[in-house]
Amino acid sequence: MERELALEIVRVTELAALASAPWMGRGEKIGADGAATDAMRAMFDTVSVRGTVVIGEGEMDEAPMLYIGEEVGSGIGPEVDVAVDPLEGTNIVAKGLNNAMSVIAVAGKGQLLHAPDMYMEKLAVGPQLAGKVRLTDSLETTLSTAAEVLGKAVSDLTVMLLDRPRHEAIVRTLRRVGVRIKFLSDGDVAGAMAPAFPETGIDLYVGSGGAPEGVLAAAALQCLGGELQGRLMPADGTEYRRCVELGISDPYRLLTMTDLIGTGDVIFAATGVTPGEFLGGVRYMPDQRAETHSIVMRAKTRTIRFVRTIHYLPGKPYFHSLRHSETAAIKQA
Repeated sequence: MERELALEIVRVTELAALASAPWMGRGEKIGADGAATDAMRAMFDTVSVRGTVVIGEGEMDEAPMLYIGEEVGSGIGPEVDVAVDPLEGTNIVAKGLNNAMSVIAVAGKGQLLHAPDMYMEKLAVGPQLAGKVRLTDSLETTLSTAAEVLGKAVSDLTVMLLDRPRHEAIVRTLRRVGVRIKFLSDGDVAGAMAPAFPETGIDLYVGSGGAPEGVLAAAALQCLGGELQGRLMPADGTEYRRCVELGISDPYRLLTMTDLIGTGDVIFAATGVTPGEFLGGVRYMPDQRAETHSIVMRAKTRTIRFVRTIHYLPGKPYFHSLRHSETAAIKQA
């Protein structure tokens, strides 16, 4: 993939973040997600790729755009798989909380796992622990290994996970061994990425979250030198058959980075909608300007760019038309 694609993609996440930010704190997660999706789809037409959405807003009959199988891009350029989450953290925006992002990953055609919309058990770590721990080990063993590799006492480890009733057993284990816990209300991709940023103070990310988000997080961690291991959790026969239909013959097997994102180049971009662990949120400024904070990364070169952008909103034709319809929708809501 051309390296220029990285900066093209971050423009897409920027517009999605700008479009969804006005919904912050309004209690309307559907409106916020719709605004981000409309903006992302509109801007994708300017990106020089022949892309196919493999992870998106759902099946064709469930989503009007950015559905699985939809072709995106200008139609000129490399053939690529596209994974998107126009608004990762819809509840976060609705409640005015932290860690909402607009997210995209792009890889060579056929690389990204067609992850079904179900839960995935996950273990995510930063560069120091990559290749040193396994999801198939007990949590106690994983924590002991992590402490040894990082040169810490187990009690000095900090583990992040979603604050969900389904994680009660994991929390009991973490409490028993004495590690620090940092709970997330939402934001599975941001949570899995956190161990790769030393400034977050997070050593591991554990627990279950969405399988599509697992692929997006794996793409980010590949660029950061970290690792995500996953295992699908089909809840019934229907979900099991869905895995098989998508080419996953053994839904319960351990999924490695190669399974999730292949072995070729990957580009990842995210723009903060609300402030988070490593990205700032959209900030409105005088004179019809807004500031965004993004990260854009490429696995092949391990280049990590933090992009701070000042947008003059009237100068963005896509945003101008979207904002007009969005304002009307907010008033109706």
